[in-house]
Amino acid sequence: MLKLTDFIIDCPEPMKLAAFYAEVTGEPVKPDSDDNWAGIKFGKIELAFQRVDNFRAPNWPDDEHPKQFHLDFEVDEFEPEEQRLTALGATLRKDFVGEEGYGWRVYTDPVGHPFCLCRDRRVQWIDGEPVGL
Repeated sequence: MLKLTDFIIDCPEPMKLAAFYAEVTGEPVKPDSDDNWAGIKFGKIELAFQRVDNFRAPNWPDDEHPKQFHLDFEVDEFEPEEQRLTALGATLRKDFVGEEGYGWRVYTDPVGHPFCLCRDRRVQWIDGEPVGL
């Protein structure tokens, strides 16, 4: 039997990056987090941030130092979330949104990890939750 328990992200300052993603997701940083390992629990899955000395950020979508991971966040509208996330320190890197308003935008978090805001025409939002993923 196999069970996924964690997504682990290397970074130079785990508490700072955990605080960024806590604001992004609205979920709290786990109380037992520290400067070497910080986490945010999502049901049975934890998004964890691990200190790595001499951290080297990916340079995606450029292949010189490619991404090691990225996260996708489904949104009902791009602009409000983009404003909120860039105010928190995210940087827009590339826009893949079509004329109809569907697609994705590539961002990096404050230390250079990539993530995307996505809007899929097949997804409906019901009671604040994306349905159809």
